[in-house]
Amino acid sequence: MSELVTGEAVALELRPAKLPSRALAVVIDLLVAFTVYIVVTMGIVASTASLDDAAAAAVAVATFVLVLVGVPIAVETLSHGRSLGKLACGLRVVRDDGGPIRFRHALVRGAVGVVEILMTFGVVACIASLVSERGRRLGDVFAGTLVVRERVPAGPARFVPPPPPWLVGRFAGLDLSGVPDGLWLAVRSYLTRMGQLDPQVGWAMAQRLAGDLAACTGAPAPRDVPPAAYLAAVVHERQSRDAQRAFGGAVGVVPVGPGPVDGPGPVYPGVGAPVGQPAGPAVAAAPPPLDAAPARPREDEGPGTGFVPPA
Repeated sequence: MSELVTGEAVALELRPAKLPSRALAVVIDLLVAFTVYIVVTMGIVASTASLDDAAAAAVAVATFVLVLVGVPIAVETLSHGRSLGKLACGLRVVRDDGGPIRFRHALVRGAVGVVEILMTFGVVACIASLVSERGRRLGDVFAGTLVVRERVPAGPARFVPPPPPWLVGRFAGLDLSGVPDGLWLAVRSYLTRMGQLDPQVGWAMAQRLAGDLAACTGAPAPRDVPPAAYLAAVVHERQSRDAQRAFGGAVGVVPVGPGPVDGPGPVYPGVGAPVGQPAGPAVAAAPPPLDAAPARPREDEGPGTGFVPPA
């Protein structure tokens, strides 16, 4: 994996393409380009038989530049770095910051590619790709681009962690119809990856998402509930409503993701920490069983999740 940093200081983990896959993509592109070049050349020769030698040579050079250089540049520009060969091999050309390439990037890659691929039969490109840590040829170095793999093996599925038992059902009266799909996706992404984030960054992100969610629902987020737990409880409430609409009738607690059989439950930032302060050491919360009713802590003992229950 290669870590690219975008203009917004966000680190992207991309997998650079290796020499074999890149060479196969180039071979496919060259076969298609030379086939088109031969067909176009035969048509031009048949239609310009009456021209003199100088004019015929000029037409031949123009055809070579247009078909073998201009067309690949246009294809990479319009497809944002996916030529026919790269599409077949699951590759794409991106900028050094992970963004899509533009005309100037494709122009530099195509111009340098004439020398390192066409004129040297790919020897220079192979040597440069082997020497480069990220497999870049000279055209990529001068253009500031990188060829990455788009089709990568799928990782294990991630599940939204369940909320603490004493929060299940607390937000049954919220109006969730005004929450956009983009915000739901952002909340789910945060909940599935909050264990991988820096505590300070995770706490700030949870507060921001909780504020956005509260603004969409029209009800302020409770001050006695940490932001991450509030997000998990609201997502759980939405999934419970979806299950009720899908299956009809009364539906009990709907698990939002399988937890370990005999291991600790999810860890939320801010467990046991005062509201508005960075997270301290987190305490795990065991997911509720499938047939369990919403549970609340007894007055003589605190909640097992480590959260401070509401008054």
